[in-house]
Amino acid sequence: MQEMFIGEVIKQRRTELGLTQEQLCEGICEPITISRMENGKQTPSRNRVIALLQRLGLPDDRYFALLNKNELELDKLQKDVVSYNVRYQRASNKERIKAKEDALAAVEHLENMMDEDDSISRQIVIRSRVLLGKESGEYSFDERINLLIEAIRLTVPRFDLDEIGACLYSYDEIKIINQIAGTYSDFEQHEKAVDIYSQLLEYIQKHMEIVPSTKSHLPMIAFNYARELYFLKRYDEAIEIAELGRQICINYGHYTNLPELLSVLAECKHFLGDDKESMSLYRQSYYLCKILANERGIIVVQKEFKQYFGEEIKD
Repeated sequence: MQEMFIGEVIKQRRTELGLTQEQLCEGICEPITISRMENGKQTPSRNRVIALLQRLGLPDDRYFALLNKNELELDKLQKDVVSYNVRYQRASNKERIKAKEDALAAVEHLENMMDEDDSISRQIVIRSRVLLGKESGEYSFDERINLLIEAIRLTVPRFDLDEIGACLYSYDEIKIINQIAGTYSDFEQHEKAVDIYSQLLEYIQKHMEIVPSTKSHLPMIAFNYARELYFLKRYDEAIEIAELGRQICINYGHYTNLPELLSVLAECKHFLGDDKESMSLYRQSYYLCKILANERGIIVVQKEFKQYFGEEIKD
């Protein structure tokens, strides 16, 4: 992909969506930068170009042909941080201390490498630290919410939890909103979490359906949304959302959240009285957790299967 081509594509997509240059670039760069980019006179930094492409629902993978050595190293480090975060979340209790140490080391490395004005890398650092917690323990509810709101407003100054659809978002910004909803859930404010996930799912379906790679976000949001509906005992609605996520996983090969989606379906089926289907879904979830080395998922499925059916789930 050449520089002029990037500018032309951005201008065409922006026009199709009826967006002004100011609306597209808010929080990312100045409107004059977009104007120069669309005219082939300037290409912003790698982080900013990718964020613009993602806000427009456009694929960003081909842009890597233009990255220099430092940008490639920064991109790899950002991916490493995300990978360590996932490993931490999925680690068993005995492995979490080491997983946290590795994740924090990667975050510190990213902090040392990024430029002072690199708001996108800064967002990754903040949401990683919220996830991993402080050395002395977890952040409080207010601390977590305030940090995550601070993070997203680095690039979306007008962000409002009650009007999520009023702005445009990159993938990282979507992850921050997901993390905000998860914080409400962790502190048992499930109605608020459901409201956030409902708005977020609607946004993704409206703005990002055209790009297959973005469908990897749908299973994540669908799982979290379905889980919140389950907590509120809205089982039929939870099944509908979880089925949406399962189909996306299967159709597009995004299997990371499939075990959790199956587990939510299994639990809802149990409470609706269909234990035969519930047991089948739990077994599918269990085997996938083993394949994907999801230790925490394995423990959860084993515990719930024993609790609901009075027997051990077998290999």
